[in-house]
Amino acid sequence: MTEHGGDEREERSREERSWRERSELASERSERAVASAPPEGERESTGAAINVLGPPDARQVPRFAGPGTFARLPRLDEVSHADAAVLGVPFDSGTSYRPGARFGPEAIRAGSKLLRPYHLGLEVEPWTVIQLADAGDVSANPFNIMEAVSQIEAAANTLYGKADRIVALGGDHTVALPLLRAVHGRVGPVALIHFDAHLDTWDTYFGMPYTHGTPFRRASEEGLLALDHCAHVGVRNSVYARTDFDDDRRLGFATVSTLDVARGGIDAALDRLRERVGSHAVYISIDIDVLDPAHAPGTGTPEPGGLTTRELQLFLYGLADLPVVGADVVEVSPAYDHAQLTALAATSIVYDLLAIFTQ
Repeated sequence: MTEHGGDEREERSREERSWRERSELASERSERAVASAPPEGERESTGAAINVLGPPDARQVPRFAGPGTFARLPRLDEVSHADAAVLGVPFDSGTSYRPGARFGPEAIRAGSKLLRPYHLGLEVEPWTVIQLADAGDVSANPFNIMEAVSQIEAAANTLYGKADRIVALGGDHTVALPLLRAVHGRVGPVALIHFDAHLDTWDTYFGMPYTHGTPFRRASEEGLLALDHCAHVGVRNSVYARTDFDDDRRLGFATVSTLDVARGGIDAALDRLRERVGSHAVYISIDIDVLDPAHAPGTGTPEPGGLTTRELQLFLYGLADLPVVGADVVEVSPAYDHAQLTALAATSIVYDLLAIFTQ
C-alpha cells in the first residue's frame, strides 16, 4: 500500500515538473513576443516593419488575460514608431440624448481581446505587416467643450509625431472635428466618408456650435474637407426638416441612405462613393448608430432601419484600396449595450480599419 502510494506521488511530481516546464516555456515565448521592440533602423521606407512587435500569442496567454490595450497591442511607448495608433477619446459632453460614450473606448478595448491575428475579409495579418500600437486616452475636460476640443486636437497633433495614422475610439461625435483639424494639418483637405444615421451638419443645439450633431458643418466651414467629395452613408428615419438636406448639399455632401442601400445594393453604393471621393485622401468617420439597434443597441441616439454589421464590413472592404489617412469609431455607450453586442461590433470595425491601413 505504501509502495503504491509512493509511486502515485512520484508520478504526480513528474507531472507537476513537466507542467511547470511547459508553463515557463510558454511564459518566456509570450514575454519575447511583447517585450522586444524592433531595433532602430530596421524599418523600410515603404512603412513596412521588420520584427513587428505585436500582441501576445493567444495560444500561450489567454485572450482574457494580458495587456488592456486594444487587441492587447503594445503601448506606444514600447515601440520606436507606429504606422498606426489607436487613440481613446473618452468624451461625451457634446451628446444630445443618452450620455455614456465617455466609456466607449474602455468597452471597445475590452471587446478587442477576442480578436485573432488573421483578417479573413482582407486576407492580411495586420499585426505582422505594420507596427500598430495603443496610444492610450486623451484627457479632455468634461465640463468645457471648447477646451476639450482644443485638448483633443493638441493630443492628436502630438501623436502624429510618433504615429503615421490614427484610429480614434470615441467618445461622442464631437471628437471628429479636432481629429479632422489634426489630419488637415498633415495632408490638407480630405474627402470624408461618414457612416451615420444622422447628418451631423446642423448649425447649433441650444445655441451651442460644438456638439455631436455639428462637427461636419464646422469642418466644412473651416475648410478641412474637400468640398463636393464628401458623403454620408446610412442616414435614415427622421430629420428636423426637408431643408436639412438642401443645407447639407450646400456644405459639400452627398447622401447614401439605408433605403438606397436596400434598393440598389452595396456595390452600387460603393460605386457612388468611389466616384464621389475621386483621388483625394480619405478620412472615415463611423458613428456606431449607423448600425441597426438590433446590431448596436448601446448608443446614444439609436435609429431603426440601419445597416447590419456585415453590410458595414462589406462597405469597408470595398473602400480598402482608397488612400485612407485616418478614422474614428464613435458613440459606443456601453450602459445601453447588451452582451457586448455594440462593443464587439465596434471592435470589429476598428480591426477592419487597421487592416485597411495595410493595403
